[in-house]
Amino acid sequence: MKTVIVYTVPGCASCEAIKRFLLASVAAYTEKNVREDPAALAEMQAKANVRIAPVTVIGEEAFYGTFDDQRPLLEAALRHNEA
Repeated sequence: MKTVIVYTVPGCASCEAIKRFLLASVAAYTEKNVREDPAALAEMQAKANVRIAPVTVIGEEAFYGTFDDQRPLLEAALRHNEA
């Protein structure tokens, strides 16, 4: 199984939706709050080349945008993650 990291900020509806989706998909993940952790922000920017959360990283793949944007990509990545 590849590691899953979700980069979030407080009060972000898409961040919360991604976390709920991952829990419902039985995907364990690590959450990193980029507003409170400058190292996590730098890590997120290095992995995804974006400055705004949410960003979801599965293995070496980074996904960003709203939950609606990320959902089909996350579904596919999680299917491949199980194989």
